[in-house]
Amino acid sequence: MTPVTRQEVLGLYRKIFRIAKKWQSASGQIEETIKEKEYIKNEAKTLFRKNKNVTDSKLIKQCIEECEARIEIGLHYNIPYPRPGGYSCMTPTNSLMKHKDFVSHQRKSLSPIAPSACGVNDVDCAF
Repeated sequence: MTPVTRQEVLGLYRKIFRIAKKWQSASGQIEETIKEKEYIKNEAKTLFRKNKNVTDSKLIKQCIEECEARIEIGLHYNIPYPRPGGYSCMTPTNSLMKHKDFVSHQRKSLSPIAPSACGVNDVDCAF
């Protein structure tokens, strides 16, 4: 990993933790906010550690782009959990994403290693 790429990855990691520190749940409930903050931090730690051995510069760039996209989607929709693939924004199923069982089901149904080139998808990129 080049020094520039390393700085970029570390910058993303710090950005995620800054987002988690300021995060407010959509419901506004303190318990929900705390749970979502912990989810963001744990997800970042897990996924960055999992991908720390990726060495190919093209794959690293792809992972960085996917991570940035997941951050933007999370901030836009105010949902820290990964959006299920294949659903549009207008799909009624998206209203279920905040339901704990649905999110848990989606996380279990999505493989931790995606078929994409770097081995990560929107679930594997931290946010």
